[in-house]
Amino acid sequence: MSPSQALYSVAQVRGIDAYAIKVLGVPGYTLMQRAAEASLRALRSRWPTALRIAIVCGGGNNGGDGYVLGRYARAAGLDVNLYAAVDPARLQGDAKRAADDFRASGGAPQPLSATALANAEVLVDALLGTGARAPLAPDMLAAIAAMNRAGVPILALDLPSGLDADRGVPLGDAVRADTTISFVAPKCGLYIGAGPEYAGRVLCDTLEITPPDEVAGQPVLERIDESELARALPRRGRTAHKGDFGRVLVVAGGPGMAGAARLAGEACLRCGAGLVTIATAPENVAAIVGGRPELICFGASAPSDIEAALASATVVAVGPGLGTSAWSRALLDVALASGKPLVIDADGLNLLAASGVRPPANAVLTPHPGEAARLLGSTTSAVQADRPAALRALVDRTGAVVVLKGAGTLIGAPGRVAALCTRGNPGMAAPGMGDVLTGAIAALLAQCGDAVQAARAGVIAHALSGDDLARLGGGRGMLALEVAEGLTRWVNP
Repeated sequence: MSPSQALYSVAQVRGIDAYAIKVLGVPGYTLMQRAAEASLRALRSRWPTALRIAIVCGGGNNGGDGYVLGRYARAAGLDVNLYAAVDPARLQGDAKRAADDFRASGGAPQPLSATALANAEVLVDALLGTGARAPLAPDMLAAIAAMNRAGVPILALDLPSGLDADRGVPLGDAVRADTTISFVAPKCGLYIGAGPEYAGRVLCDTLEITPPDEVAGQPVLERIDESELARALPRRGRTAHKGDFGRVLVVAGGPGMAGAARLAGEACLRCGAGLVTIATAPENVAAIVGGRPELICFGASAPSDIEAALASATVVAVGPGLGTSAWSRALLDVALASGKPLVIDADGLNLLAASGVRPPANAVLTPHPGEAARLLGSTTSAVQADRPAALRALVDRTGAVVVLKGAGTLIGAPGRVAALCTRGNPGMAAPGMGDVLTGAIAALLAQCGDAVQAARAGVIAHALSGDDLARLGGGRGMLALEVAEGLTRWVNP
């Protein structure tokens, strides 16, 4: 994987820091100076005309970065007001040296004043960084609130203060930055959960440290991009025919739920599956075929009705709009027993959770947080409080490839580094989007034969199609069928 795509835990980043200091012989204060230099470059690049800078410094090394930045910014001709949220007399180590050097250069730390912050053109958050611990002390919460109320764009050093660096959740409250510059390596919490909401635009500077792989360790997450599609979908030969690209059977759509089945089937077609067949409640057939005649569709009154289609299928997608009736349960059971690669979503997941049945090892599960909670016997809030941990638990419990949907969709599989999709937008929080994703993954699995690759490529294609629509018309009123239609662009890299 590309180093720029890897995301690390706080513990790993601290290990890299320790390696630089103890093995490479780089003094800790030198790293602090490099961090300040990188921060000043980011500040001048992002706000080139800003002259009045306010810096809020805490009591640890993040505060030390702020003191050095204050000194460098003054030397660059900026008007700097530095506010000490922690008495400089209490500082130790490199942070104390940074504060002493700031004063020696003519700077004068001031007590934090909420009203004074509003006079700055840019506010720098050097309060806590990765040193935040729950629960935050009242004085830290007050300082964070003051920064957020100032109405001034904020540059956060390393991490928005108050944000959990591993889970991406605020510890009571967190600074809402316009831009964050992360040091040494990007931290997971900047990209998952609520992290992007607080971090804003994220930059990263390695501080000239390039550790060997055994020091950094395996990353916690890997960000995916459109290159996944080129890997999953090589160029088609001129003599290709539809039989070369797999047959997908979509088992979906209980009574009155034709739309879910249609959306999943449409996405299969748009992602290039050779043949797509839908098995659905008999009353849904006319609506599906009338809207998309390219879909083969038949009514299934009993499990025996789908046996022939199962036998010829390359991949089976099951669950969208299926319901949880005895009929639904019977159809899922026959799909589970088929031995075919499966993509299981929606009511298929709810039925699995209710029965406690372990899915086949070749299955792809695509739960949203509520479905994930049911599979884990947990709560939606617990899943959202630590999405990477929930993903690991789902993979361990099911042994399957798991796509944990939501803002920052995660993809996990046994023995693999979990993947993160940082694309997509709030407009995709709309009915039917999950059905489209199910169809996309099923079509890609039918073509590439690799469940992990199909899940990763399907997720990124789905997100990029949604982003196309958001750029064209904004984030409200987006339709799942429009996202399905837009998939064609992205599966032709």
